[in-house]
Formats: sequence, structure tokens, C-alpha cells
Amino acid sequence: MTRIMINLNDISYNIRKACFEIHNKLGLGLLESVYEAILAYKLHEMGYNVRTQVPIPVIYENIKLDIGFRVDLLVEDVIIIELKSVENLHPVHSKKLLTYLRLANKKLGLLINFNSISIDKESFIRIIN
Repeated sequence: MTRIMINLNDISYNIRKACFEIHNKLGLGLLESVYEAILAYKLHEMGYNVRTQVPIPVIYENIKLDIGFRVDLLVEDVIIIELKSVENLHPVHSKKLLTYLRLANKKLGLLINFNSISIDKESFIRIIN
């Protein structure tokens, strides 16, 4: 994958495609960690640079605090993916992802809930910083 021109929409589309495939093969009801490992593998196979459990520090004035914030997946160092395997997404999930985007100075985040009947607009949410 070329690093010269990264198109967030193309990457987001391919992430969604990978999520559809994973969900169709495995269904719902697995642990978040299982979906994380498989999605990371699938995206890597598609040629993307993927890191898991990436620490995000909080910087306050001149103090850097490594206090345990971690994003589930960071794709191409530009898209944060927050995975869930819950009955319903709640506003706090979106707010948490937006906080991660701000702290990491990233533009796009994807909130994905694998514990749903299908990967649709309620279970695959784009958050823009």
C-alpha cells in the first residue's frame, strides 16, 4: 500500500467490507478481543498497516500522562477503530471515541459493534474530529 496518498474514505470502505465478511462468517456473540484480532489480521492481509491496543497519552500543559487510554486498532496511523460487542451502542461510546481522536490528533474514527444482527448504520458509525 502506498503511503504517498492515503484516502480515508477508501480505507473506511475497506474496513467496513472486512467487517461485513467477518460478521457473515462468525456472526455475533464473540468477545471483543476475538473480533479485534481477526479484524487486525484481515486488514493486514489487505495490505494495511495495523496496530492494536495503541496507547494514547494525555498531555496537560507540559505534562505527559500515560494513564492507560488505549485504542483498539489504529489503521495506517490515520483511522482509530473502537470495537464493541455489546447489546446496544450508547452515546458514551461515541464520546469516548471522539476523545481518543482529539487526544491522538486524528481525523476519523470508526465505532463498530459486532454484537448486532448486521453491520449497518447503527453498528458501524463514522466519527469525525
